[in-house]
Amino acid sequence: MKKMSYRLINLITFYRLAAAPVLVILLLCHQFNIFKWLLAISFFTDAIDGWLARRFKAVSLMGARIDSIADDLTVLVAVLGIALFHIDFLRAEWQLVAALILFYMAQNSIALIRFGKLTSFHTYMAKIAAVLQGMFLVLFYFLDEPLTYLFYITSIFTLLDLAEEIVLVLILPKWQADVKGLYWVLRQN
Repeated sequence: MKKMSYRLINLITFYRLAAAPVLVILLLCHQFNIFKWLLAISFFTDAIDGWLARRFKAVSLMGARIDSIADDLTVLVAVLGIALFHIDFLRAEWQLVAALILFYMAQNSIALIRFGKLTSFHTYMAKIAAVLQGMFLVLFYFLDEPLTYLFYITSIFTLLDLAEEIVLVLILPKWQADVKGLYWVLRQN
């Protein structure tokens, strides 16, 4: 049963990996209606695969790493759609967008330098940020006007998550996946 759980959960995660290039093609072909529905499905599968892995005790390092890559690709494709077809939104919010990009690049660069690989912490703050990102990005495509207040809330939590992950990269002695957060790491020491 556990082996079947691993396969099912990894299949859900692999869906997001496979969906990313399909979503890019849909964007380039101006198939926005199909794009927004598949994007919504991708964010939904992001919400359930981690929960299923914990529920069925089918957590693995490979699953955590693939999940992190699939998460990043899903967000990247959603932002690419905004950049291609709603650039005015990004121009209006360029300072906050620049801060998000800088923190993201810093977190990944420091992790690559320190550990030789990207993080897969899945902290509580990262989970909150991911839910907010999914809500904002899906609603961005389904509503006539973007919910700017939701963008600000999402950005704040994403910046807090990235800052926490930068600190975790700097203080953890070695790479590890599924870290609850800075509070728990400091409590262990």
